[in-house]
Amino acid sequence: MTSHPAKKRVVLLGATGSIGENTLRVLRAHPDKLELVGVAAHRNAEKLFQICSEFGVCHAALADPSAAATVRPPAWVQLQTGADGLTALAALPGADIVLVAIVGTAGLAPALAALAAGKNLALASKEILVLAGQFVMAAARASGAKILPVDSEHNAVFQCLAGHATADVRRVTLTASGGAFRDWPADRLAHATPADALKHPNWAMGPKVTVDSATLANKGLELIEASWLFGLRPEQCHAVLHPQSIVHALVEFTDGSVLAQLCPPSMTFPIQHALLHPTRAPGTDAPLDLTRLQSLEFRPVDETRFPLLRLARAAMLAGGAAPAVFNAANEIAVAAFLAGRLPFLGIASVVEKTLEAVQPSAPTDLPAVLAADAEARRQASAQL
Repeated sequence: MTSHPAKKRVVLLGATGSIGENTLRVLRAHPDKLELVGVAAHRNAEKLFQICSEFGVCHAALADPSAAATVRPPAWVQLQTGADGLTALAALPGADIVLVAIVGTAGLAPALAALAAGKNLALASKEILVLAGQFVMAAARASGAKILPVDSEHNAVFQCLAGHATADVRRVTLTASGGAFRDWPADRLAHATPADALKHPNWAMGPKVTVDSATLANKGLELIEASWLFGLRPEQCHAVLHPQSIVHALVEFTDGSVLAQLCPPSMTFPIQHALLHPTRAPGTDAPLDLTRLQSLEFRPVDETRFPLLRLARAAMLAGGAAPAVFNAANEIAVAAFLAGRLPFLGIASVVEKTLEAVQPSAPTDLPAVLAADAEARRQASAQL
């Protein structure tokens, strides 16, 4: 008799966002290899319960407790709510891997709960490591659980590093599309609107991440995340503009050799890699067709035009709570921009002033990190 490997049992936190939707596409493509056993959303109860019905999931959570009153769950669904509901779902007995795709810092507690329970963590929320990298990595070491990066850039680095020692790495370069304003003249940026910022040339993402792509704050956050994920010094982490979004990262080794990872700009590729690791299977989307690529272009990043990348680098070098302050101030500023209360160029101004105002002392524990995050949010909000 031929034995068949057991399906990996997946918990998906953030099921109704863009990462969540792509994860569901991967699950549909590989029902023989992956089984959805737990699912959570912020407040879209109707869509959450549709997912439960489609995949036969009985464990669900809504982060916003008030949303639970809007739609009745199917009879078989055990619904939990609030932050405690997310944390409980992350530690669901029997689950093998937890994919955290919650925007912002709300995914930190569930991520830590998953690691403490020994679940492998597929991480799509870069803010978690930016906020509390030392504690998240320590939790993974303590339980022996793996952190599998889902961000396309970090997943690319992860693949390039397979079989290689970190000590042999000279530097890592993450690619940036340049976002919606990559080709805008600098003097036009003062008049950029949220609608303009949300027109990303390559990727379909949520509003916050799309704005972060336009400011390159996302690349700054990713550099900080990369230093934690791969044990790199700040000076080893670099970024380069790559308009085609085909090469997702490059790793240069001490002997001068460079490995790169290429695939089309679809999140199904890194999501599938993380969920199925260490095995591979046919892709959910069509693979790269090299005969249709006219060119692969790389440009240096102008940090005068993209000041948030410069500020992120400064926060990474400062260490301590500075990355958490950068992240919190950026979240507040982006939300204000999307709401029409802050001009586009004001995002960087709010972040810079907040970094100057909040003392980035090294946090000794998680409550200290959360206190720095809260203080940064207060300082940033006061500037609006």
